[in-house]
Amino acid sequence: MHLALLLTLGVGFAFACQLPSEWRPLSEGCRAELAEIIVYAKVLAIHEEPYASSLYNYLPYLKHERAEDALLYAAEVELLCDQAWGSMLEVPAGSRLNLTGLGYFSCQSHTVMENNSYIFFLRMDENYNILPHGVNFQDAIFPDTLENRRLFSSLFQFSNCSGGQTMHNFNSDWESQEDSRLLCSSVQKVLFEEEERVGQLEERVAELERKNEQLKERVGKLRHSLRKARKVSRRAERELHFSNIKVPLLWIFENYLSCSL
Repeated sequence: MHLALLLTLGVGFAFACQLPSEWRPLSEGCRAELAEIIVYAKVLAIHEEPYASSLYNYLPYLKHERAEDALLYAAEVELLCDQAWGSMLEVPAGSRLNLTGLGYFSCQSHTVMENNSYIFFLRMDENYNILPHGVNFQDAIFPDTLENRRLFSSLFQFSNCSGGQTMHNFNSDWESQEDSRLLCSSVQKVLFEEEERVGQLEERVAELERKNEQLKERVGKLRHSLRKARKVSRRAERELHFSNIKVPLLWIFENYLSCSL
C-alpha cells in the first residue's frame, strides 16, 4: 500500500520550477549551517498527510503552492542518534517524530521509503509541525550512505547513537572544517553581494551602450547635415563666382557697342 502511494505520487505530475535569476546552489555544509534541525533517523511508517489542507511549500516571489496540488504525505521516524550539535530540537536517540510535508514539489522533492534511514534537515512551522527544511530550495533529505555519513559526521557531532549506529568518523582536521563551516554563510553572502554588484554593473554597461548608440546616431545625423550644408555652401560660392564673372563681360560688351556707334 505504501509503495503504491509513493508510485502514485511520482507518476503523471511535472511541476515547472521557477527560481530567481540570482539563485545559486549552496554546498551541503552551507545549507547544514542554515538548517534549523538536523537528525539521523529511520523511517518506520508512511501515512497520507493528515494536515494537507493547512500545509504549503512556497517560493517567496510566487503564490503559495497548495498542499493538495503538491501531493504531501507524512512519515513516522525514530531518531538513531541524538540530534546534531547546534540543532534547535532537543530530543534524545530513540525518540519518535512525525514528519509532515513530505512529497513532490515544483523545485524539490522530499521523499522517503519505509525501513530506510536518512539524514534530515528539518524545521518547525508556526503550528509546531515538523517539516523538511529545504534550505535554498535544495535537498533536505539525504540517504544513509557512507559518503553522507562521512560528510555530516565531519560537520556535526552526533552522539548517543542506538542500534550499533555511529556517526563518529571525525577527521583530524575537524576543527578547521568547523571554522570553515561557520564562515560559510558570511562568505556566501559576500559572493551574492559581489554577484549583485556585477549584475548592477552589467546593467549600467548596457545602459551606457544604449546611450552610446544614441550618440552615434545623433553624430551620424549631424555629419549628414554638415555634408549637406557644405554642398549648399559650395554651390552658393560657385554661383557667386559666376555672377562676378558676368558683370565685367557685360561692361566690356556695352563699351564695344558704344565705340562701334
